[in-house]
Amino acid sequence: MDEPMADAPGPQVRVTFTTTEADLQLPESKRQLLVPADIRRYGLSRILNSESMLDTGSIPFDFLVNGSFLRSSLEDYLTSNGLSFETSITLQYVRSLIPPVYEASFEHDDWVSAVDVLSESSPSGRWSGDSFQRGQDRILSASYDGLLRIWNASGQVITTSPSGSHGGHTASIKAARFLTNSQLASAGMDRAVRVWKYTETDQFSGDLKPTLELYGHTGSIDSLEVDGASKRLLTASADGAIGFWSTSKSTAPEADPSLLPGAQASKRRKVTSSVTAAQRGPLSLMQIHNAPASAAIFDPRDRTVAYSVSQDHTVRTIDLTTSSVVSTLSTSHPLLSLCTIPRSGSAPLLAAGTAARHITLVDPRVSASTTSVMTLRGHTNKVASLYACPENEYSLVSGAHDGTCRIWDLRSVRPATKDEGGLGSVSEPVYVIERESRQGKKRAVAGEGCKVFSVVWNKELGILSGGEDKKVQVNSGRNVLAK
Repeated sequence: MDEPMADAPGPQVRVTFTTTEADLQLPESKRQLLVPADIRRYGLSRILNSESMLDTGSIPFDFLVNGSFLRSSLEDYLTSNGLSFETSITLQYVRSLIPPVYEASFEHDDWVSAVDVLSESSPSGRWSGDSFQRGQDRILSASYDGLLRIWNASGQVITTSPSGSHGGHTASIKAARFLTNSQLASAGMDRAVRVWKYTETDQFSGDLKPTLELYGHTGSIDSLEVDGASKRLLTASADGAIGFWSTSKSTAPEADPSLLPGAQASKRRKVTSSVTAAQRGPLSLMQIHNAPASAAIFDPRDRTVAYSVSQDHTVRTIDLTTSSVVSTLSTSHPLLSLCTIPRSGSAPLLAAGTAARHITLVDPRVSASTTSVMTLRGHTNKVASLYACPENEYSLVSGAHDGTCRIWDLRSVRPATKDEGGLGSVSEPVYVIERESRQGKKRAVAGEGCKVFSVVWNKELGILSGGEDKKVQVNSGRNVLAK
């Protein structure tokens, strides 16, 4: 039943409040209300938080009208859409996403190609079991100088991996992930995957020792996915193949001798190089793409299923038990990055970053002729990295060669325009994270010399990104979703 706002001069608009959040439902009798026409988001949020409505105190809300966030007064919205004040507006209220504030930058000697986090809520933290100590959060970075670095949350380097002459990578590293708090994996342009044992003597010093080298790819390995529970890895390579590996020496097959380092080297080089880790091959190497493979990930619900994307424009679903392709989805552009978006009670969506500057969301179960579920538009260069929000099912962050990370809210949707192809739905970013200088000031020219190569979103440490500016940048992320 409509209730006019007390002492509210001027024209009023009838609104109906609705939400999909179970803990924020209004009684049916309170959902319709007459509010001032010049009211904005803040005023609407105060109404919802009031004692007569939700009585929640100070939760900041955003409001969606026909799939788009309300960024003006209701009066301006009606005027811009040619609607009269007699029009009833349905407002979907959602918890606001808070701007991710810049916190710190960790300096490197070369481009930062990959970042990962070990924390209580991260997959690697959970895989560590009782051996993980709460509060001992760690940051892993990989660089084009061929080195791995592990940092504490204060930005102090705990340890650096050995160089190529001492068992480390002999070329630039492109990907790195924690498996547990005592093991991690890395891969790169030397075409090898290395598994490392990580130990700490105290909170400020530690050691990285290579324990296993995995060979099979004939091109640069540009993506690495891990599953600490099953001790399995997935790789995507410029040779078009997807690799499936074991991190256990006892279960990993022998490597092809022709792919081992030094196989084609001179006798002198063989004598001077020392092998400090066991050398093994893949459980399977699937040559399934017709162009460089960009990324491969496990299905979050079934680790016998994987998904891969490639510059051949395809998304492929892989049965890892048979090493076979189950389905292929064709898109219009080269695909460069991939992550899953969980959905309660349903199969996850796949978000794929493209060379055409957008992100396409697809359902891997549908036929190849079906269009994408949604397109995320806003980047001005290639989308190199994607990571889902750890706290909800509708947000993700992307990192791109335009020098920005962008946060997306999949609840904000509009129909595609004719210029955008006219099919499917479109969403724009909620926030843009730019690269910061050492003094914490934004660069004068966005994207200049600061391509973002990798981004991760962690509940404890926030949004971490690495790029061409030789930094790991940390932005707040734990409270981006206002509770």
